[in-house]
Amino acid sequence: MSLHQDIKSQMVLAMKAKDTLRLNVIRGLLASFTNEAISKKRKPDEELLDEEVVAVIGRAVKQRKDSIEQFEKGGRNDLADIEKSELTILETYLPVQMSRDEIVLYVKSKPLPQASEKNKFMGIIMKELKGKVDGNLVKEVIDTVVVS
Repeated sequence: MSLHQDIKSQMVLAMKAKDTLRLNVIRGLLASFTNEAISKKRKPDEELLDEEVVAVIGRAVKQRKDSIEQFEKGGRNDLADIEKSELTILETYLPVQMSRDEIVLYVKSKPLPQASEKNKFMGIIMKELKGKVDGNLVKEVIDTVVVS
């Protein structure tokens, strides 16, 4: 079963369990899937590939993290808590992320670039590890490994 179909089926389970938070997150995801299909010049009810689904979920996760940061800066911890709950649900649909140590080992296994080529190197690493890593963590690792 594709990831798209799996998430659709989980919506029914969330309805039956009366889990409104999970239901709202899943409905938002399904709406995003429809928007993604339309933006790719497909029919709205067409199923997305797993990598496209992961990309949409990744954007939703990034959006939640940004919102949490803004709400905490603004002293709105009540709204930040809601976003954190939604983030937890969204992260269950993403592949397991690599740890910092795994990223360090991976980066060190590659021929390290000059400091002036860090951005190009980061682009290569992000493409190779697509969906498995957080971009900010990769940037942090590359900054420490390439500089030292």
